[in-house]
Amino acid sequence: MTIFDRRRLPASVFKLDIERMREGWYSDKYFINIARTLAELAARGYRFGGTAPDLSDLEVDLRNVDVGNIEVEMQWFPRRQPSTVVVGVDKALAMLRECTGYFEEGRFVSTFDRMEVWAVHDGSEAPYDGDVLHVTPVMRVRGRYRDFAILETPTLGALTRASRVATNVYEVLKAARGKQILFFPARFDAHEVQAADGYAYQVAVQLFNQNFGKSIAASVSTDAQGDWWGGAGGGTVSHSAIACFLADTAEATMAFAATRPPEVPRIALVDFRNDCVGTSRQVIRTMFARYLALTKEGRPEEARKFKLYGVRPDTSANMRDVSVPPLGDKRLDTGVNPRLVFAMREAIDEEWREWDLAPDDRALAERYCKEVKIAVSGGFAPAKIKNFEDLGVPVDIYGVGSWLLSSCDEHGTSNDYTADVVRVRIEGRWYDLAKTGRKAADNLMLERVQ
Repeated sequence: MTIFDRRRLPASVFKLDIERMREGWYSDKYFINIARTLAELAARGYRFGGTAPDLSDLEVDLRNVDVGNIEVEMQWFPRRQPSTVVVGVDKALAMLRECTGYFEEGRFVSTFDRMEVWAVHDGSEAPYDGDVLHVTPVMRVRGRYRDFAILETPTLGALTRASRVATNVYEVLKAARGKQILFFPARFDAHEVQAADGYAYQVAVQLFNQNFGKSIAASVSTDAQGDWWGGAGGGTVSHSAIACFLADTAEATMAFAATRPPEVPRIALVDFRNDCVGTSRQVIRTMFARYLALTKEGRPEEARKFKLYGVRPDTSANMRDVSVPPLGDKRLDTGVNPRLVFAMREAIDEEWREWDLAPDDRALAERYCKEVKIAVSGGFAPAKIKNFEDLGVPVDIYGVGSWLLSSCDEHGTSNDYTADVVRVRIEGRWYDLAKTGRKAADNLMLERVQ
């Protein structure tokens, strides 16, 4: 299923290193070797001189085959079970568009317009049952092999990386049953991949919204992650920021609220002193006091700055929060666990009852507290999220980081892509020819690329 009305991203978005890519800088050396070998054979006028058992029944003279200029059909396909959210197609097409061709006397001659190219759209789904004979190609190319041979490495890399992130995000969204997922993996990889990763995340969110009738907003943590789709990074207060305020989380949150635009959600990080319940109560109490005062002064826009959107526990997996009574089982005691979140929700909802308020203000205080969301982070992956959801843990938002970059899912299924030559053109006709165990496949979602 594709995302409706989706346009392909232009090549300029990807900021490709075109000159070096054309020279094979990013290609496995054996692709460079075969491309140069074929070019030299073409210059020599070489013709096929071996045996071809798979084509022995053809009524053509294979000794006339111009191997150096052989035209092939190649298909690219993923191998993640049971399916892959396909992203990276537009980038792979940009590589083909900009770098298909050859050098002649130091000048690059593009031959992309001589190729036939079919591709699905980013955001498509490709099923795979584990049988390499039942693959779902996401790209298909027909053209002179030596013109695009060196692009196999970077195109596969673009597809594998982006589809891995998108599929991981999609699996997390399903586990979270449509709750918002904050995209937090920037710190776990090189900064150069942030734009591509953020785009893959956004495509997965769109696909989930389409397939499940949701309207989840994409939320990334860096501006780079939003570069390809017009998004912007968001975030509030870090642990280091709280340290700058001498471990006073409430004061740090107040300072943030007073100085940041009101449209930025105020989410307090509440585990600095390993007391998520106590710190949450302190932050809510402090923020509401200022919110109430400004509201009564008739300054609603200024009051908006002190509307607490949420609190976020991020307790380390090896620590037990002081508000969690020990049971002697680390799985139940440590990290951000269900008991901690249940305790936080109850404390937050009931906090207003302890405030000295005028009768007219109590309803406002109750609503203020009960509207505070809980965003959890720290070691969350589909299995942990599913467990939280099955238990009815009152989480509103999940922050997920390193697992979204994982090369394998929780069952060990990898997200590799493969490209194979599956047909060759001889005397103007196409004939099936693939390595044993592979064959040409079709995908109704493939569209001709102009």
